[in-house]
Amino acid sequence: MPKKLLKRLTPNPEVLRDHKYLRIFGGLLNNPNLWALTRRSTPGAFAVGLFAAWVPMPFQMVLAAALAIVFNVNLPVSVALVWITNPITMPPMFYLAYKLGAIILNHPPEPFHFEATWSWLETSFASIAPPFLLGCFVIGVVSSALGYFVVKGAWQYSIYRHWQKKRQHRINK
Repeated sequence: MPKKLLKRLTPNPEVLRDHKYLRIFGGLLNNPNLWALTRRSTPGAFAVGLFAAWVPMPFQMVLAAALAIVFNVNLPVSVALVWITNPITMPPMFYLAYKLGAIILNHPPEPFHFEATWSWLETSFASIAPPFLLGCFVIGVVSSALGYFVVKGAWQYSIYRHWQKKRQHRINK
């Protein structure tokens, strides 16, 4: 796995330790395993981050950090992956989740027009929430598993290629 690329793309540990929402974890952030990029912690971090990205809640970074601590996987990778859901990608992602949940529940998708009022949210949420939350959960679990196995496979392939090059280099000497 391209460790240098992952290190460049993930947030700095000091920045994360000092982040105002992650300070609640205090001394738990001092675990060195949370900051290591290894063949065991990185696939797990992808699984955690991809799952947390599909949880429809504010402060997904805090959820990703908590899950990374619980599962002892790389925290910066987990936190960085929740940025997949952002104001631009969220509407199509969550619409897909709603449509999938409606299909699974055999519930016809309801047409709606958005109103920025509390009463609209209260009345619409009751009918939209079950398929939406189920769709988010299913896609979260599937993307989590896919992310885990793809990254694990890529890491193993990288190790295999490294050993092949090393062996070839010894043969050519």
